[in-house]
Amino acid sequence: MGQYEEDKKPKRVVDVGCGIGGSSRYLARKYGASCVGFANSPVQVQRAQALTASQGLADKVSFQVADALDQPFPDGQFDLVWSMDSGQHMPDKKKFVSELARVAAPGGTIIIVAWCHRDLAPSEKSLKPEEKSLLDKLCSALYLPEFMSNFSTLYLFRDIKAADWSEYVAPFWPAMIRCALTFKGITSLLRSGWKGIKGALGMPLMIRGYKMGLVKFAIITCRKPG
Repeated sequence: MGQYEEDKKPKRVVDVGCGIGGSSRYLARKYGASCVGFANSPVQVQRAQALTASQGLADKVSFQVADALDQPFPDGQFDLVWSMDSGQHMPDKKKFVSELARVAAPGGTIIIVAWCHRDLAPSEKSLKPEEKSLLDKLCSALYLPEFMSNFSTLYLFRDIKAADWSEYVAPFWPAMIRCALTFKGITSLLRSGWKGIKGALGMPLMIRGYKMGLVKFAIITCRKPG
C-alpha cells in the first residue's frame, strides 16, 4: 500500500470482492475512511457484517451483495478502489477493469491484487504450448476463467506501477496441501464433494506454475485521470 499525505488520505473506499471483509476493516482502520465492501456470496457478506460489528467498525464499514461487473454505485464515487484476490475470477476482465475505473473518482487510486500469468517477452506473441496447457488445467481445477498477464493494460490509467508478490504467497499452496492431508482436511474434502476435491487437486498445479515462473501473484496500482 502506498503512503498518502495526511490531507490526501482516501475518505471513501470500495472493496471489490471483499470476501469476509478483512481488507475493508483494515483500510477503514488505516485511513479512518468510510468503506463499502461487496461480494457475490450472501454467506460471505453475512460473515463480514458479523465480524465487523464484533470489532466495533459497523459505523465505518458496510457490506452488500453485488456484481463486480455491474457495480451498484454512481460514477466517481470512491477515492480508493481496492480489489484483492478477486480479479482472476472475473469472466470479463475488460468489463471488470472498466467498472473499477468508472466508480473511481477523478484522480482516485485503483489497486488490483490478483493472479496473472507471466508477461510476454518482446519477441513472443503468446505463451508456450506447455504453459497454455498447464493454465487450462489450472483454470479447470480451480473453476477460473482465462488468465491474463496484466489488468492495467485494459484501461488508460496514469502512474501505473506493478510488483510481483509471488515469492511471498508461494508458501501458501504447500501449506494448504499439508492441511488437506490431515484427518480433518481429508474428511472436510470428502464432505465437500467432487467440487472441493477437484479444487484440491489444483493445488499441485498452482505450485508447478509458480516454480515455472508462469503464475504470478501481482499487485498493480494506478490512478484514474483527473
